[in-house]
Amino acid sequence: MQQVVCVWVRDPRIQKNDFWHAYVDYEICLHTDSVCFTKKMSSVRRRYSEFVWLRQKLQANSLLMAQLPELPPKNPFFSMNNAQQISERMSGLQEFLKQILQSPLVLSDSCMHLFLQSDLSVSKIEACAAGRTRFSVTQAVRRCGLRRFHSEEDLQKVLGMCCDSDSDSSECRDPEPQIKDTEINKAESTAPLDLMGPGQEETVCCSSGST
Repeated sequence: MQQVVCVWVRDPRIQKNDFWHAYVDYEICLHTDSVCFTKKMSSVRRRYSEFVWLRQKLQANSLLMAQLPELPPKNPFFSMNNAQQISERMSGLQEFLKQILQSPLVLSDSCMHLFLQSDLSVSKIEACAAGRTRFSVTQAVRRCGLRRFHSEEDLQKVLGMCCDSDSDSSECRDPEPQIKDTEINKAESTAPLDLMGPGQEETVCCSSGST
């Protein structure tokens, strides 16, 4: 029996540390019926540099036994005013997650679970995974309150949308996003970047065989 993991990266927002420093982060939504995950539904926000940290950490933890996919390359000319650049990076981050979640070795890594299902910083993720915190990995995941959906019924709806129930192979759909031009509102400390029209969230599902 196959277990389904649906993950998508959406809702880029500008976060301002102060007047001079700002960055873009993204919402990572995950819905699954896999026994590998503590939560079946979760939503967290991460920035590009945290994805870079995750890949380096997973590669080190796997002792080179798993060849990880590449992240979208760092662009020295990346601009928060460029909707196309943000959209391309967002799609690349989503593809990265889609691929690593197909690896049983990665699915057993505590850092990956904390990255996807907790609001801990990367330094606290490292400490928690190493057992240097007063709370466990499971406790850190369970106490994270960011969830886009809140019921088992919502989960089943999402899984139904992700996977074609008429397909015996349980292959999942990969709809193309519809991108439109946007202007970024710099007046707000947290500004959503509307790169896709209403109802056009790009959802990617991947199936992993259960043992």
